[in-house]
Amino acid sequence: QVQLVESGGGLVQAGGSLRLSCTASGSIFSIYAMGWYRQAPGKQRELVATITNDGTTNYADSVKGRFTISRDYAKNTVYLQMNSLKPEDTAVYYCKAIKLGGGYWGQGTQVTVSS
Repeated sequence: QVQLVESGGGLVQAGGSLRLSCTASGSIFSIYAMGWYRQAPGKQRELVATITNDGTTNYADSVKGRFTISRDYAKNTVYLQMNSLKPEDTAVYYCKAIKLGGGYWGQGTQVTVSS
């Protein structure tokens, strides 16, 4: 089992920035990537960004150039730096520890961007 603890959400004005953090503990040897997903009201959960153990990153087109995913391997922590936030970025953001055939989810953190 892997446990994930997220932090860093909140309310911000459009154009502002937030940084999300997610710290993993437990059986992390099975994890080959970490990711951030989000779910807005009435919508399906969607991929925001992922980063593999070798540092390869992948972003949704909607956040490219504005969001940056990074990892601190010593702290077992993944970050999502979100700049130039837009109202359409409002959602619950979930951290995921990805393993073959599935993964583990964090509890989610609310990000609200006001116009």
